[in-house]
Amino acid sequence: MSINKEKDFGTPASTSDNLVTLEIDGFQVTAPAGTSVMRAAASIGIEIPKLCATDSIEPFGSCRLCVVQIEGGRGMPASCTTPVAEGLKITTQNKKLADVRRGIMELYISDHPLDCLTCSANGDCELQDMAGAVGLREVRYNPVETHLNAEKDHSNPYFSFDPSKCIVCSRCVRACEETQGTFALTIDGRGFDSKVSPSQNQPFMDSECVSCGACVQACPTATLMEKSVIDNGQPEHAIVTTCAYCGVGCSFRAEMKGEQVIRMVPAKDGKANHGHSCVKGRFAFGYATHKDRITKPMIRASIKDAWQEVSWEEAINHAASELKRIQAKYGKDSIGGITSSRCTNEEVYIMQKLIRAGFGNNNVDTCARVCHSPTGYGLKQTFGESSGTQDFDSVMKADVILIIGANPTDGHPVFGSQMKKRLRQGAKLIVADPREIDLIKAPHVKASHHLKLRPSTNVALINALGHVVVTENLLDEAFVNERCDVASFAKWKTFVAQEHNSPEASESITGVPAAELRAAARLYATADNAAIYYGLGVTEHSQGSTMVIGIANLAMATGNLGHDGVGVNPLRGQNNVQGSCDMGSFPHEFPGYRHVSDPATHQLFENAWQSKLSSEPGLRIPNMFEAALDKSFMGLYCEGEDIAQSDPDIKHVHAALRAMECVIVQDIFLNETAKFAHVFLPGSSFLEKNGTFTNAERRISPVRKVMSPLAGYQDWEVTQLLANAMGYPMNYNHPSEIMDEIARLTPSFAGVSYEKIDRLGSVQWPCNDETPEGTPIMHIEHFLRDNGKGLFMLTEFVPTIERVNAKFPLILTTGRILSQYNVGAQTRRTENVAWHAEDRLEIHPHDAEDRGVNDGDWVGIKSRAGETVLRALVSDRVQPGVVYTTFHFPESGANVITTDNSDWATNCPEYKVTAVQITKVSQPSEWQQQYQEFSENQLDLLEQGMSHD
Repeated sequence: MSINKEKDFGTPASTSDNLVTLEIDGFQVTAPAGTSVMRAAASIGIEIPKLCATDSIEPFGSCRLCVVQIEGGRGMPASCTTPVAEGLKITTQNKKLADVRRGIMELYISDHPLDCLTCSANGDCELQDMAGAVGLREVRYNPVETHLNAEKDHSNPYFSFDPSKCIVCSRCVRACEETQGTFALTIDGRGFDSKVSPSQNQPFMDSECVSCGACVQACPTATLMEKSVIDNGQPEHAIVTTCAYCGVGCSFRAEMKGEQVIRMVPAKDGKANHGHSCVKGRFAFGYATHKDRITKPMIRASIKDAWQEVSWEEAINHAASELKRIQAKYGKDSIGGITSSRCTNEEVYIMQKLIRAGFGNNNVDTCARVCHSPTGYGLKQTFGESSGTQDFDSVMKADVILIIGANPTDGHPVFGSQMKKRLRQGAKLIVADPREIDLIKAPHVKASHHLKLRPSTNVALINALGHVVVTENLLDEAFVNERCDVASFAKWKTFVAQEHNSPEASESITGVPAAELRAAARLYATADNAAIYYGLGVTEHSQGSTMVIGIANLAMATGNLGHDGVGVNPLRGQNNVQGSCDMGSFPHEFPGYRHVSDPATHQLFENAWQSKLSSEPGLRIPNMFEAALDKSFMGLYCEGEDIAQSDPDIKHVHAALRAMECVIVQDIFLNETAKFAHVFLPGSSFLEKNGTFTNAERRISPVRKVMSPLAGYQDWEVTQLLANAMGYPMNYNHPSEIMDEIARLTPSFAGVSYEKIDRLGSVQWPCNDETPEGTPIMHIEHFLRDNGKGLFMLTEFVPTIERVNAKFPLILTTGRILSQYNVGAQTRRTENVAWHAEDRLEIHPHDAEDRGVNDGDWVGIKSRAGETVLRALVSDRVQPGVVYTTFHFPESGANVITTDNSDWATNCPEYKVTAVQITKVSQPSEWQQQYQEFSENQLDLLEQGMSHD
């Protein structure tokens, strides 16, 4: 069975509105001006032979296989580089053209291995296809020199490079430049000596290659080939689904053999990724079938006991009886649940429904609490909706891009590549970040301004930017008067113009030179289109919500909302952060961000769910921990979230988990939280389920099952079983029925259905009668607040209580790295560890020298909360006085040292600001030693309880 491949039109589509009509092989065709003759021909089913052309990159015209003849024209132009023109008459096939093409192909084949039957690309090789297409039957040349013995490069864990099969078409080089923007590949040498070379003839693993897979996808031969295909053969069928890593939400074709995933290929028509991918989505899917997967339910009486494998029925009944026992003993508010941004919308929805209607309380929270809850609060207050304003493609119309506290090339790499493309086209870049991210200076990209502020001073910075806009009269008064609440604007204008908000006054707080900040403010405010993109460096602060409000103020004051190229754009960390919030995962909100105390909303859900619901907000995650230690919250149902690694002040979290009488964990691995659990319910990976994810641009995309759940159930089915065992009936037959219920009860989802998602590929909410096919750009004519006006709010800078002093003179901040993901539970179980096998502490050379620390030394990091040990990475990417680490490995203990400080409005932890001291050490910290012993013991208890039949 051959796989149904996506059509390749040879060259990218033209965006021109002007149409021209021409004739190709006697057929009339109309195409946008700027379209290539090759693409125009392909649009009517005429396939012109090609090798160097593919529609994901610009035409190159090197292979000459695609030559055509034009009536009245001279020679044989390449159809990939020849644009259509009114009245042209094109011939794509005759004897003369056929002879030329066969001659060209003969030259290619004369220096190519003739091992088609044993080649890994057999059946999926464009060179093979084109040899057949041009009718090549013999090769007359016997060259003295060939490349047939060229040395192979197997250094990359995911793909091989076989230069003997390279035809030097440059597609890989151009994909690396145009699509990814890394410029890691080049063509070395000239003539016969020409060859593809990664970063000056290094092995791929030693080069600047980021393993995004763009080169592999572009390669027309077996030169660049996935090792999974080499090992398992060509796939036979494909199912389109959505990546389960970051908030970009890339669309992929899972290419399969039976139920085995052979490779993940980014879908060309994916609205979020347009056929591009990163190393995680493209290659790091092996965790789904990793040996560590737990596929049988387990129970135990205490965390000191060995696990006991039981049937699903016994595990579900035991979990339900324990939860009911706890409620009978401690009251109905003594249990609750934590949903996950790893899960689908449908799974999150029925879990919060179970808690509200089945448990009888609102004790539900989500991991979005610890990342983007300030986004929800700040944008809801100012704009009237808790979400970003633009689609990703909007960045291609931006003239100035302001990135605050985000690292797109590491955290959201596919969107980062799109952003780099726009910057190479001439857009200007401003970065506000304590650390030097890659975009500050990348190939053909350089920031106009790097506002290297001190951690915790975001609000002072945004107020200073606003001060310049107001005092230098860079406002868009017309936008403000028409679209915003003018009374609130007047108050904000007076506030932000005060001298203490000036760049000069703020310089001593932020560390950003006043002149630099003024220049950045002018650049942003005077651009035709200026867009703000921000991340956890904005939200994970004690003033996270204040900063989001400040960003909204700045965008409204300059009129940068409501059309392409502008906006306020939170870069969501996990695949379904937006969706988990939309679905009602916060203790004070029903789905659709409606307060649990609102009478009309409350009645709507009581009627729909046929249950008495509480109108009192429930416990947030930090409140659950406090209540557990107070013996009033004793039962937790945690699905797909690893609070024992990801939440701050981990020793406090662990103590709370130990205090609970029943912790139920539903996951695919025995994660750190499951080591404190009493019931383990096996979960399903994204490859084993149906549902939807909602990405950072509000795009609801299909998640489609490509293999049977290894444990027998999809996650929504497990929650449904528990609900029924608790005495609250749920009887969905398919996730589409859950989405239908969501649509009935949630105005912004009113027009959403599986039929529509499958037909359109994806849908961006709001999707309702007014916008039946979704809303790419928000707030076009009016804001979504009750009066339709944007609201300005005052943003007084309040210093964090986490201060440096002689004992803790450095500030620790945290972030992610490209190859690893979040708590690392998935990526650590893939070959991605080849790039990043441990968390390290970046420290500036001056600070390292003061402490006698050299690169690679073990250093103790001590804060007011705790102490851990990491290896040092001496780097000038951080400024003096600031240290930085990632948090992908549990043994690192990054959250042992983060404090319990949090955002004033949402309790989002202040991960980005921890006062620490660094000392050179020779052994792990006391906590690390104790936790390693505990963890090893838990794995022994797991091994003891698992059957080995």
